[in-house]
Amino acid sequence: MTPPHVVVLHRWRAGYADYAAYLDHTAHAVTYVSTDVGADAVPAHAREVVVVPATDDLSTVSGAVRGLAGRHGPPVGVVALKEDDLLVAAHLRTEWGCPGPTVDDTRRFRDKVVMCRAVAAAGVDVPAFAAVDSAGDVHDFATTHGYPVVLKPRDGSSAAGVRVLDRPADVPREVAGSMVQVFSPGVLYHVDGVFDGAAVAACTVSRYLRTCLEFRSGIALGSVEVDDAGFRRRVEDFTGRVLRALSTDPVVFHLELFDEGGRLRFLEVGARTGGAEIPFMWRELRGYDLNHAAFDLALGRRPDMPAPTADGPVGGFLLVPAPAQRPCRIEASTPMMGSVPELYAEVVLEPGVVLPDADAYFEHVGGRFRFRGDSTAAVSAAVSKVAADYRITGSTVTAAM
Repeated sequence: MTPPHVVVLHRWRAGYADYAAYLDHTAHAVTYVSTDVGADAVPAHAREVVVVPATDDLSTVSGAVRGLAGRHGPPVGVVALKEDDLLVAAHLRTEWGCPGPTVDDTRRFRDKVVMCRAVAAAGVDVPAFAAVDSAGDVHDFATTHGYPVVLKPRDGSSAAGVRVLDRPADVPREVAGSMVQVFSPGVLYHVDGVFDGAAVAACTVSRYLRTCLEFRSGIALGSVEVDDAGFRRRVEDFTGRVLRALSTDPVVFHLELFDEGGRLRFLEVGARTGGAEIPFMWRELRGYDLNHAAFDLALGRRPDMPAPTADGPVGGFLLVPAPAQRPCRIEASTPMMGSVPELYAEVVLEPGVVLPDADAYFEHVGGRFRFRGDSTAAVSAAVSKVAADYRITGSTVTAAM
């Protein structure tokens, strides 16, 4: 009997997901459509790996899956865990009649205009926004709401393509397919966890130290979990309202919101595990694998729900940008383990390693660090010290003529 065929879209080099632990690769024909950077991390028992230039290109990936189906049978499941690949996987499920999140399910969490409309309609506080297709649309919005405004792709991720416009001259000519929104001066937080279809089963609430947009301009990005129980309860209630506006099914989520002097305001939410060090920290500090839950949901299965988040160690992470435009070769770096007691894991590149220009943006960076401590204050101080003391240098690798 031919084993059931499951297709996984994959692009990570590091161990963000333990696919071999999530699904028996001997009882199933598990095939992978992968980028070249991620291909070496595919489990050894994979039935086949097809390398494509990009896993978010529906036409290319669909062709690859048709080839795999001809060799291994029609897929009974299609899995994608990286945000940019979710909509491709949803289209493939429709094409092959597989269970799991549909195109409409996924679009509510990928199209920021659709998302914000649904959340605002549920009575959640959302900063003013609008879909825009021309520079005139942006000018009209700013005339009503004032500058600065934020212009972003409707389906972007990792702050790619996001721009803060301070005056009319900053408005680009081409804005089709974008969303414009009032700039919020509030403190930015992220919430990560699992929604059971009715309520938040468990979550962590973290404060960003700088922002993802600043990271793209060369500033280190930090995050630290919040130990204020009252604030966490308020945010968890807010998060439940957002997710009920978007889904009646279980969802692994990464939500971002602003605190404007005690006023909680929605930014965006993804139906996927948070990036950076979040999946590692949940496994190491909470004993729960968010990507395992996301994998089950992609196959139409209900995952085991995590226990409500109890008081425990406060986690945090730090990402340091690449030292030069990628791809770049590392020239020198300074390991930081032992520099502060709260630092418990690091990924520091050795001299000679080439940092690829890969799509998994927050994976291929100049340094990744994970922290745990007794309080938000202690972890925040540790993150700041490592950010100040860490050194890495490198140079861009130019293609041979």
